[in-house]
Order: sequence, then C-alpha cells, then structure tokens
Amino acid sequence: MTFSRRIRPVYLPGLLILLSGWLLSVDTVSSQERVMQADGRDSLELATPAADTTRLDTTRLDTVSRDTLSRDTVPPKKKEALTEIVNYQARDSLVFMVGGVGQLYGEGKVAYEDKKLDAGYIRMSMDSTRLYATGIKDSSGATVEDPVFADNSGEYAAKTIDYNFRTGKGLIQHVVTQQGEGYVVSGLTKKTGDNVMCMVDGKYTTCENHDHPHFYIDLSKAKVKPGEYMVSGPAHLVMEDVHLPLFLPFGYFPITDKYSSGILSPSYGDELSRGFYLKDLGYYFAINDYVDMALTGELYSKGSWGVSARSSYRVRYKFSGSFSGSYIETVTSEKNLPDYSKAKNLNVTWSHSQDPKANPYRTFSASVNFATSGYARNDVASYYNPEAFSNNTKSSNVNLSQRFAESPFSANLSMSISQRSKDSVLSVSLPSLRISMSTIAPFRRKNAVGSERWYEKIRVGYSGSFANSISEVKEYDILKKSLLRDWKNGVQHSVPVSATFNVLDFINVTPSLSYQERWASSSLDKHWDETRNKEVTDTVWGFNRIWDYSASVSASTKLYGMYQPIPFVSRLLGDKVKQIRHVLTPSVSYTYRPDFGDLKYGYYDEYSYLNQENELQTVNYSKYSNSLYGVPGKGKSGSVGFSVTNNLEMKLRQFTDTSEVDKKVSLIDNFSFGGSYNLAADSLNWSNFSVSLRIKFGKLYTLNLSSSLDPYMYQLNAKGQPVRVNQTTLKHLGIPGRFTGTSTSFSYTLSPETFKKKEKKSGTGSGGKEEDDISATGAEGETADGAAEAGQAEAEKPYDPEGALYKKVTTPWSITASYSLRYGQSGFNKQKLYYDYAFTHNL
Repeated sequence: MTFSRRIRPVYLPGLLILLSGWLLSVDTVSSQERVMQADGRDSLELATPAADTTRLDTTRLDTVSRDTLSRDTVPPKKKEALTEIVNYQARDSLVFMVGGVGQLYGEGKVAYEDKKLDAGYIRMSMDSTRLYATGIKDSSGATVEDPVFADNSGEYAAKTIDYNFRTGKGLIQHVVTQQGEGYVVSGLTKKTGDNVMCMVDGKYTTCENHDHPHFYIDLSKAKVKPGEYMVSGPAHLVMEDVHLPLFLPFGYFPITDKYSSGILSPSYGDELSRGFYLKDLGYYFAINDYVDMALTGELYSKGSWGVSARSSYRVRYKFSGSFSGSYIETVTSEKNLPDYSKAKNLNVTWSHSQDPKANPYRTFSASVNFATSGYARNDVASYYNPEAFSNNTKSSNVNLSQRFAESPFSANLSMSISQRSKDSVLSVSLPSLRISMSTIAPFRRKNAVGSERWYEKIRVGYSGSFANSISEVKEYDILKKSLLRDWKNGVQHSVPVSATFNVLDFINVTPSLSYQERWASSSLDKHWDETRNKEVTDTVWGFNRIWDYSASVSASTKLYGMYQPIPFVSRLLGDKVKQIRHVLTPSVSYTYRPDFGDLKYGYYDEYSYLNQENELQTVNYSKYSNSLYGVPGKGKSGSVGFSVTNNLEMKLRQFTDTSEVDKKVSLIDNFSFGGSYNLAADSLNWSNFSVSLRIKFGKLYTLNLSSSLDPYMYQLNAKGQPVRVNQTTLKHLGIPGRFTGTSTSFSYTLSPETFKKKEKKSGTGSGGKEEDDISATGAEGETADGAAEAGQAEAEKPYDPEGALYKKVTTPWSITASYSLRYGQSGFNKQKLYYDYAFTHNL
C-alpha cells in the first residue's frame, strides 16, 4: 500500500493520458470503418497515401484567391436501393444481429409498396433488399405458417421463398398459385424480374389438396405469366399416383380473369329430315363487365338454316336479366316433290328482374317465353329436352309498378301472352293498366282540435283498370285482327266508401257504399228473323256507360265470459288450470242492391217470337254480355245476414324455480255459424247456413272443417229431378237444416331435407348447432398443435369420391303421403226425398 501511494503521483497521470489517447484513436478508426462500409467503399484503399505530403510547398498555395464554396466538401449521397418504407412486424420476437440482419419469428409480416409476405420465420437484410422466408415447427413437429407472398400479379403459397425486393427476382420451393379454374403446383420455381415464373417438376390440378392432389397433369417444365398464359413442355396425366399413358408433347394455356371475345366451336350431327348439320358456330362478344352477347348459327345439308342471339346483363344493385332470340327456316324434302315444305319459326325469351335496392317506388320485371307452334318440333335441342318438347302451354308476362311518393296512388302496367301449342291458339292482353288509391279520409281536418268528428271517420278508396285483350285466336291471324272490332277493351272504376262508428261504447256500426262503373265500346242488339226463323245478333259500336251500386250496414260486438274449470277437468289437471275464457262475437248486417235487370236501366233487353207450337216466347238477354268487364246481375237483394263466432281458450299455470308463468292453450280456435235472409225475394228467402270449425293441435297440425245446412225441403219436378221448394226443414222436421257434408285432408312430405332438419335439431349431423359452435371456437382460439394436427389430417385424407373434395352426386327424391276424408251427399233418395250420405276417403 505504501508503494502504491509513492508511485501514484509520478506514473498514474501518465498512464491515464496514454490510455485515453489509445481509446480515442481506436474509436476514430472504428467510426471511419462504419462510415466507409456504409458508404460501400474499401477502407484499405483510403488508408494508403497518394504521395509524400512533406514535399509539397504549402506557402505557394493562395488560400485567399481560391473560392472555397466552389467545391462541396460533403460527399455525394449514394442512391438508395429501396425507395419506400419497409414495414415489418412479428408476433413472437424481432431479433437484429451484427451485420444488419433482422429475424422475425411467429406470424412475421413484411410489406413494401404493393408486395406483402407472411411467414412463420423471415430473415431479412436491413440495409439491402433480400429476404428469406419459411415456415416454423410447432410442438408436434409439423410445419405451420408457410410463406404466403402477394403482389399485383396474385398470391402464392410456398414452402420457402428467397426474394429480392429491388429486382423482383426470387427462388421459391413448392409454390402453389391459382390460375384460372385450376391450381399450379411447382417443386422449384424461379421468378424473374418481369413477373415470369419458370417451374420445374410442376403439376396442374383442380383438386383442393395441393400437397398431394388426387389427379393432376404432370409438367416436366413450365413457364407461367400470371394472368396471361402458361406454356409447358412434355406432360402426362396422373390419377391416384398412377401415371397414365396420356401424353402431351407441349401445351399452351391462356389464362385470364376477365371476359374475352372469341369464336364458339360448333357441334355436329345428323338428322333424318334435314341431313347433316353444324350447330352453335358463332362468335362471343365480351362487350364489357355488364353485358355480353353470343351470335350463333346452324346450317343443314338439305337447305335448312337458323340464327340465334343470346345476351345476359347485370348491373349490381340495379337489375339483371338475359335475352335470347332464334329464327329457324326449315326445309323439308326437295322442291317439286309433293311433301316439300318450308316453315319459318321464331322463339324469343327474355327474363328481367330488378334489384329491390334500385328504386323503392318503381319495379320492373319481365318473363317472356314466346315461340311459334312449330319451333319446338324443328329445334334440335328440343329432341334432347323432353320437357321442352312436350310443353303444350307457354306464358309471358311483363310488369311495371309505380308508387308515388307522399301520395295514395299507385299504378301497374302489364302485358301477358298465353300460348297453346297443340292448336296454335293465343290469348293476349296488351296492355293492362290498373290505378288504385289507398283508403283516405277526405274530410279530416289538417289541424284537428278535440275529438274526431263523425264525418272525419268516412273513408274513401278508388281502383280503376283498363284492358285491351283478345282470346282464342290463331297465332298466324293475330296481326290481321282489327283493334276495334276483334279486340275486347274496356274501363272499370270502383269507389268504396265506408265509416266505423262506436255506439254505446261496445257496438261497432259500419255503414258502407260501393259504386262501380264500366265503359264499353260496343253493345249487342238481338232480334228474331222470321224469314230465316232464327235469332240475329247485331253489334252496335259506340260509347256505353254501365253502372251499379250496393249499400250495406253491419254491427258487431264482443262478449267475454270467464269460467272456472269443471270438476272433471280439475281432477284431471289438478290446480294447473287457472281459468277458461270464452269470446263470443255476434254480428248482424243488412245489404241492399237494386234489380239492375229491370229494363229501365238499359242493361238488359228482350224480344218475342212465336215458336213452332205458335206460342209466344219472350227472350231476355244482356246487351253487354260481350263486354270485357261484364254486366250487373239481375235480381233485387235486401238481405239480412248474421253470424256468431266463438273462441275458447284455457290459461294454465306453469311453475318455474322462482316464479309462476301463465300459458294460454287454445281449445277451440274458431267455431262460427252464419246465414242470411233475403227480404226482397218472393220465395226461398233463406240462404244455406254455414258452419266452420278450426282446432289447433299444438304447432304441428290444424284441423279445419266447414260445412253448410240446407234449410229447405226437396220435391221432384215433372222430369223427376230434385228441386228445392219453399218449405223449411224447421217446420216439417224440426231441424234448422239438412247437413250437406264436410271434408278434411292431411299430407306429409318426406325428403332429404327432412333428415337434415332432424340432424340440425339433434345436433348430431354436419349442420348441428353443437358441432358448429365447436368449430367456431376452434377457429378462433385453437393452439398450434391443434392447427397442425388439423392440417396434417387434411393433407393425409384419402381419396373420397363422396367426401367434401368433390361435389356429391345426389338424386333428388321425395315421398308424399296424403289422406283426405269426406262425408257428404252421395245420391238423392227419391223415396225419402233427401240426399243419402256416405264416407269417401283417398290415400
């Protein structure tokens, strides 16, 4: 210790100075090396002096006269290899090593410009453009998180990727890329700077199992330009690892993800009556992303020919549809022969639908299927489509509906054509216009104060229609028919008026009035021609107005009754039955309608003639029986109607762990009885009494029964036929009426969908809820072991023609069992003067 203190004043400062100088010199040299290495220069060359500096005469340099600003002392910056920022991240760790190398572990992601790379492990040079990516091993030893590379040309999955961002070149092992409808798998791939992939040991397949496809085309060498083409050398087919002797010396496959125009190859064949043919030869026009068109033709060796055009269109969120038209000229036999004929046939189909989001107020749709009667017999495609060949009727409809915003009015314009092929008959309605107005309250105050007044409860509606139609006309005569004389046209207006008033707080009274008016362009005038001894009908053209009306008033109320269960029900169900409710709804109505068959209205007329027995006969006829909307019926009506509706429900107690819950059970959902009495009729005033019953058996089945009771007796007329007479069964038999019959039916359909529904309910099938929940949980939170096992199991899955790798071949089937039961009148018993009854059923 003494020695140390004695020499410290002499040697310690000197040692510190020498150590500081040495450290400073080392740091200076290392700093220069880092700058020079970063600048890309050789530091050894800069350390060698260019000449002996002691021989220079420093006094001869004019330091004043020279411009020191003329020479930049800062060295020029080297051009960067990467022009954009490189973004990178990893799940587990980021490790930066000596030499500017970074390593990304676990879900590594690197993004540069439009290029992206995802992999379990990525090694990249931080001051250059190269990187290497591969998958990682999980705890079970399986490889997961294989590299996935994406750029503007597509997305590629691989085992390893060695890539240069600046040049775009790379070396890839086991790359998988989708090209068109298939997948290209390569053992080793070299990616060039112009985005061309040169492959060795390649496979082209449509199988979803890329690691071990069940079938593929083995490519020795191939060159792929993504999105443009694929060129291959010798290739052959492989099925289930069996190399088949089906070879291709080379192959060229155009690849495109866009529509492209091109020639359509034809089909050929032979037909007995028209000879050899070429069919569907034409050209496909890829007009744009919304519309395409195909023009094709067909030619026969015996002179027949045809042309067709097909087009489809689609605009997202607006509309979509398709159109096709065909013209066929069929030549049979040869000229100057008795069986020679030439037939011209046309077929037009058009389907158009509008997207609901396109317009909330306007809707347009079309379903057109029009063809001349001989088209199906002369179309080759119909020979192989029995349904089209045997179809006897065709229908076409075009509809345009318009609702007006903030208005009660709406309009519908339509066109319809119905064809019957067996006799070439058409029925056409062109056009048909309907205008309707929803019910409004025209007398309601805009700024109502206080309670609603009686006239404000009046509601008015309107509906009007115009139609122009022709029926039962031959298709070759449709254009020859006169629009005024052969077509039927007319206008109809309907105005309902009603109101509802509350009387005595529990009776609802509803008066109503209905007015109808029809316009016709012609009327009939019939008379007896004594010379020819026959009826003669003349058509009188002109404007004709036909109107009628009816009025009614009805009253209804509801009566509620609450009952305690009878002792038998209480003993059966215990204290579960809380209460039984009975709802009784009686109603009564009166309807009046004048006799529009009276000659004073002008809708009916009559003429008289003498028959062969020289007896005067009077014939009453309708002058507007040929009009489109008909004519008001004859006979005065003043009917009083009544009905009683019953509903019976039971309230049950259901006990839970913490509370008591009431449940409603329907005992009789509906039981009604009704009828009417015509005050204006001179006999048979009562109508048949209607009876209906509806009972619900849980949610599975509802029993509906309806019948009627005939209140009158029967007698035999002069011809021995039963007729009703003005004698009631209540007076003679003491019953309100004779039972006419009732019926009910039940059906059940068994199909593959039935079993799917059962599997979903039980949770044991592929669509079961339990299995879906497990799958969803696994997808979100599965471990690396689980993912590896699932991936390995999928890769080792054997060939399964009925599995998920292929679409299952299923045969649609269904079995429907139906049963109907009827109990009603079977035949009239002339001895007892009423109908016998019998059960009939059908299974």
